[in-house]
Amino acid sequence: MDLPRPARHRPDLTLVPRPGRLSPRPGRFRLDATTRLRVAPGAEQAADLLRGYLTPATGLRLEHAEDGTFVLALDPALTGLGEEGYGLTVAAHGVLLRAARPTGLLRGVQTVRQLLPPEALTAPTGRDTGPYGSGPYGSGPYDTGSTGSAPYAVPPHRVELPGVEITDVPAHPWRGMLLDVARHFQPVSYLHRFVDLLALHKLNVLQLHLTDDQGWRMPVEAYPRLTGTGGRRAQSMVGPAGSTRFDGRAHGGAYTRAELAGLVAHAAARGVTVVPEISVPGHVRSALAAYPELGNAPDRRLDVWTEWGVCPTVLGVGDHVLDFFRTVLDEVMDLFPAPYVHLGGDEVPTGEWESSPAAIARAAREGLSGPRELHGWFMARMADHVAGAGRRPVAWAEDGATLPLSCTVMSWRTPEHAWAAARRGHDVIHADHRRTYFDYARASGPEEPAAQPGHTTDLRSVYGVDLLPPPDEPGLAGRVLGVQGQLWTEFVPTPAHIEYLTYPRLCALAERAWTASGDWRDFRDRLDGHGARLTALGVPHDALPARTAPAPA
Repeated sequence: MDLPRPARHRPDLTLVPRPGRLSPRPGRFRLDATTRLRVAPGAEQAADLLRGYLTPATGLRLEHAEDGTFVLALDPALTGLGEEGYGLTVAAHGVLLRAARPTGLLRGVQTVRQLLPPEALTAPTGRDTGPYGSGPYGSGPYDTGSTGSAPYAVPPHRVELPGVEITDVPAHPWRGMLLDVARHFQPVSYLHRFVDLLALHKLNVLQLHLTDDQGWRMPVEAYPRLTGTGGRRAQSMVGPAGSTRFDGRAHGGAYTRAELAGLVAHAAARGVTVVPEISVPGHVRSALAAYPELGNAPDRRLDVWTEWGVCPTVLGVGDHVLDFFRTVLDEVMDLFPAPYVHLGGDEVPTGEWESSPAAIARAAREGLSGPRELHGWFMARMADHVAGAGRRPVAWAEDGATLPLSCTVMSWRTPEHAWAAARRGHDVIHADHRRTYFDYARASGPEEPAAQPGHTTDLRSVYGVDLLPPPDEPGLAGRVLGVQGQLWTEFVPTPAHIEYLTYPRLCALAERAWTASGDWRDFRDRLDGHGARLTALGVPHDALPARTAPAPA
């Protein structure tokens, strides 16, 4: 249901993503020192999250009381709300937030945050503290705009919620964002902030791209050289793939198990699942630099790749290689409890296999028509291992090639590959590079920072992502898990650059992931109001396209 027209221009009701049903109500609810939460059994996590956000900004403790006027309640009988839906009623005398499941309450908490004055998203010191965690970024791009002259960012008399009634259920269960930390390593403190911004927009998956040709960031106790050697490259290419310029500066970094476990817990407390990605059998130059015996020429010594583009080196196909990566995946699954594990699988040149006697012999033993088919064979071995551990493997769709049916397919080249996979029986996640790759420039022009060459992906392009199946195949809709944005970081070295490229495009992605239908002009109207929240958080969000553009198909 579209928002009622009178609500569209009220800044306090410009919510992103748009709720399924929203009705303004008279009055406002004031939170003050006397406000108490009535926390029903099972709602404790949501109450803790709400306090964690509000107490640093307002000083309000929001303690529990049986007669509290702000109620958080679970009601399993609300079956229509599903896993993540919620109902929120705000009146002058009280607030009621209800859901059938705990995750639904977490989504409702984010709506409460958006209904509060924008200053309530910030901490009083002008830096990201409280729920974002203190970080090394100072007042630069993450300055909240607070002067620090008041004891709290929001004086108590201004902590009010507008009267409203909302019923809200997401259209898709997978609403994700990928962050590539392999090409350019990012500190874990920033990943905490990244998760918080996802949660604010009701995205529920962070896919962490942990390994690639240019770096290995995931610690593996059985194979310490993966990060010890594979986590550092001598320099980085300047410019796009094929450039002959390099910066001459070493780049490296790796996470500890404790850091990643802390990130997983931080995300889970906000209803966000961290899905790890370990790329095989291509994009593995960093692993080959650390353990040459994994390659097709075991005596060859390689460095961690310093270039961008598609590296020609791939894994060998001996049993020892399979065993090595089964051990890696076991440690990954031990650290990341997510039901999904991403195996990569894209951009795998087969030239080394085609010239390797061992690979040719392996293909013959497996009954394959030739070495090129070792790609699917290798992916099947890894997918079987993940599935055998009770997890669901995910892989990139590459030229529509057939993947094991146990794999959830992430289609990045064209939506047609997604529908082809759905017809074969795969669950699919849309990741069309023309709509969801945020490493492409936001707009054309010399003022734009370095970005992936090829095309621009403006806000309207992202909003135009289409999750509907072909008109004559409506049954395929049941195979669509959702949509995911991607930020590859060949050209994105800093957190400031990450946020410049991510916002406000992530707002458009979040809207299309959450809602079943689109209304471009309505979204643009609400985004103008939502910009005050992004400003309060120090998130860049300017240079938006003209709102007069026609709605995307």
